[in-house]
Amino acid sequence: MNLDPNLKFENMLTPDECQLMARLDRPAKIQAFLNNIPYSADHFYRCPLRVLRDRKAHCFDGALFAAMALRRLGFPPLILEFIPNERDDDHILAIFKKRDHWGAVAQSNFTGLRYRDPVFRSLRELVMSYWGDHFNRAGEMTLRGYRGPINLKSFDRLDWMSSDAGLEALADGMDRYKVLPLLTDEMAADLDLADERSVRAGLMGADPDGLFKIP
Repeated sequence: MNLDPNLKFENMLTPDECQLMARLDRPAKIQAFLNNIPYSADHFYRCPLRVLRDRKAHCFDGALFAAMALRRLGFPPLILEFIPNERDDDHILAIFKKRDHWGAVAQSNFTGLRYRDPVFRSLRELVMSYWGDHFNRAGEMTLRGYRGPINLKSFDRLDWMSSDAGLEALADGMDRYKVLPLLTDEMAADLDLADERSVRAGLMGADPDGLFKIP
């Protein structure tokens, strides 16, 4: 019989790790944990247990960690993926719902692509709250669509909370979800650049090695 993924994760924690996880008792505290660890420029995935131990994560790792931590608080482990144009990386965040409104927790190399309070009436409204902050290092507005919510419970067989081994398969499995477009081609062709001050603010503290390399 396979061990429950939540129980398996709990059994693998050290006493100090148990105390740390116990302190992450609100979504904003989960975000604070992610804010206080470096952004990872590594080209591999870390499961939540490894994020906890390495104290390092990029957006995929951070979203999985946040989904795990939210699950411990009674929320379903949901993630959502932003789909950019060809001149940017995708972005993944964990999402949660309180009082019928959506919020989000995320790790990002950009200051504006992280936490959102649960005040958004729909997922599209939540996604569009990131619009003004979703640019590449050249200031091009790159957000084009999103997919989700994706319930990571359907990937529990991959042991995503405690092991890195199945994370490539999890990432591949996300591709089967439908992409919901945000813009028409005409709208995308008419976009202006983000202003220089916004770009500087968005890149404050960013790791250059973790930024998309624009052709």
